[in-house]
Amino acid sequence: MSFYESIDRACELNGSMVCVGLDPVLEKLPDHLVKIPGSILEFNKAIIDSTKDSVCAYKPNAAFYEQYGIGGIKVLHETISYIHKVAPEVVVILDAKRGDIGNTSKAYAKAAFEDMDADAITLAPYMGSDSLGPFFEYYDKGCIVLCRTSNPGGADLQNLETGGIPFYEVVAKKCAEWNTNNNICLVVGATVPEELKRVREIVGDEMPFLVPGIGAQGGDPKAVIDNGRGNGKNNLMVNSSRGILYASAGEDFADAARQKAIELKDKLNSLL
Repeated sequence: MSFYESIDRACELNGSMVCVGLDPVLEKLPDHLVKIPGSILEFNKAIIDSTKDSVCAYKPNAAFYEQYGIGGIKVLHETISYIHKVAPEVVVILDAKRGDIGNTSKAYAKAAFEDMDADAITLAPYMGSDSLGPFFEYYDKGCIVLCRTSNPGGADLQNLETGGIPFYEVVAKKCAEWNTNNNICLVVGATVPEELKRVREIVGDEMPFLVPGIGAQGGDPKAVIDNGRGNGKNNLMVNSSRGILYASAGEDFADAARQKAIELKDKLNSLL
């Protein structure tokens, strides 16, 4: 099964475009949980159990686990394993933004796809095709390349003109060329709707986008659907992290997270 087919299956199963970013911070855990790295797994499991029928993907960001050392990395492994166990159809995206010389990327790819057992990984394209090639070779795994990001500083480089067009358009064009295994996706932010529309025009309707920037960053769901979906089906994974994870600081945190996930799911579906 190609990665595009995996996304399609996940979106169809739960009727959802929602991706939940699993970016836990000890200080933000609910008040009744002990503030130790081991509690993150308990927190993640509760979030997953409460939302697994309302999402198409989970996106743990490696940095939020690595900051807690070996214990945190163990929790990342266990979190991915738990998702595969209780929600096997839901896509797991390791947000690590890798991209290095060929031998290094080969090691990164093996770590992400074979050791961590992630379904996809985020990638930085700055070092070019040979830095991403080792990831592309895993034809059934997703390679989600940074194109036009949602952070304000993204424009510093991504909007620089090269050959008469902004650099993010060059990235989009190159990824369309490299996509021989139907496993390349793009990160395009909800906060830049005009660029989102342009990237969709460049790559066509089929290529999936991971769209951050909804919620705390102020992205508009309607603009995402209008500009990002094109004429395609199941080609968007709309990420929300803090707005779902920290919907409540009380013992009802999992129920509150479920409600926020359903609200976003319903909002996006209502715009189709």
